[in-house]
Amino acid sequence: MEKVVTSNLRLGIIAGGQLGKMLIQDASKWDVITHVLDPEETCAAGSIASHFTRGDYRDFDTVYRFGQGLDILTYEIEDINVEALRALEAHGLKVVPDPEILALIQDKGRQKDFYREHGLPSAPHELFEGAAEIRQALAEGHLALPFVQKLRRGGYDGRGVFIIRDTADLDHLLEGPSLTEELVDIHKEIAVIVARNGRGEVQCFPPVEMVFDPRANLVDRLICPSTLPPEVARRAEGLARDLIVALDMQGLLAVELFVDREGRVLINEVSPRPHNSGHHTIEGVITSQFEQHLRAILNLPLGCTRIKLPAVMLNLLGEPGHEGPVRYEGLTESMAMEGVKIHLYGKKTTRPRRKMGHVTVLSEDMEDALAKADRVKQLIKVKT
Repeated sequence: MEKVVTSNLRLGIIAGGQLGKMLIQDASKWDVITHVLDPEETCAAGSIASHFTRGDYRDFDTVYRFGQGLDILTYEIEDINVEALRALEAHGLKVVPDPEILALIQDKGRQKDFYREHGLPSAPHELFEGAAEIRQALAEGHLALPFVQKLRRGGYDGRGVFIIRDTADLDHLLEGPSLTEELVDIHKEIAVIVARNGRGEVQCFPPVEMVFDPRANLVDRLICPSTLPPEVARRAEGLARDLIVALDMQGLLAVELFVDREGRVLINEVSPRPHNSGHHTIEGVITSQFEQHLRAILNLPLGCTRIKLPAVMLNLLGEPGHEGPVRYEGLTESMAMEGVKIHLYGKKTTRPRRKMGHVTVLSEDMEDALAKADRVKQLIKVKT
């Protein structure tokens, strides 16, 4: 494409959350004109986009109208009307990543089938139309406990996923088309973000190690560099490269993986966009994930992914019991610590477990970064 230096490139971004906001912040460095579509007038990206359109990105007509007149269209969420993206592409608009890749990833069943068909390691799975079929498969011995049930569509940030450990859990099976997969004996949960441009150039960010909040089923913190043995890290990066090539994808792909107790690396799920597991790259890596996404979709040379400093990233979540206009505690004390970088997303209201911001802690020494991150976690509270 390489129209980026003309100062009149019109980039459309579907959804205006924090990912869209941070993408715009990098796009503004290149004087790109940004258009955002989101149903919320007060969305995080709306206040900094060149142009904001309020509308439902699940509606065909809304998405189609939004795309007209743009030079290129990307997205920061998966739950989009794919038919509208296909129609826009058929009429000559560059949509990146390709709508067919988004359609595949929207359906976790198709996603898992793709891994199996391309010899990419993932937990063995089966597809079911609903809870009744799952119970029947158990009764007939075609399925065994324990297992994980995932709805094929709509799950996000831990929603639409349920672990079935014993027969008592069967009363809580999720209704709807689902997949079941073997429950992996997880040693570590990691993520690799990989980018590919239109020339086929591929670059991986170093793997990050994710620690989850068991109450919210969200990433509580991530660590980069990870504590993985070098050969395991290389295998994880290799899988991410193999996957983005198999998809023939242009853009940024976040690949979440399991490392099991036997040292196997298994693909869990993917997202074709910037991702929560890459926020540390803003300060901690030569090229941020947001700049890399822009480089990839604009078919520019990909940036260096070398780590500048060890980093720990914390998500700032709304406190339980607090819903309403947001108020932050502990920012001043946290900013007094060397290497603490605070990002507030600009969401005006908080609710329990809502992602309201993140903090990246940088240090020459990982132990120092971890200790400071623990202190920041104690200090900063998101309340009303």
